[in-house]
Amino acid sequence: MPNIKSSKKDVISSKIAYEKNKAEKSALKTAVKKYEAALAEGDRAAAEAAYKAAVVKVDKAVAGGILHKNTAARKKSSMTLQLNKLA
Repeated sequence: MPNIKSSKKDVISSKIAYEKNKAEKSALKTAVKKYEAALAEGDRAAAEAAYKAAVVKVDKAVAGGILHKNTAARKKSSMTLQLNKLA
């Protein structure tokens, strides 16, 4: 445990950032899983709605520094290809 006041503050702020990032990453994974479940059902309308929600989550993850932009592009491309195959 740190003794210096600023170090104590750093511990607190890193804990807060860790919890925020963890929640954001969890929400991203949930959105992608909902999309994959809609794909598995074969319901085009539900898959499109879940796709839009998942893409928004991926973009927010990039903006928040959770995902690298190329990783996000790869995820979105993969989801788009899967959605197009459903047609």
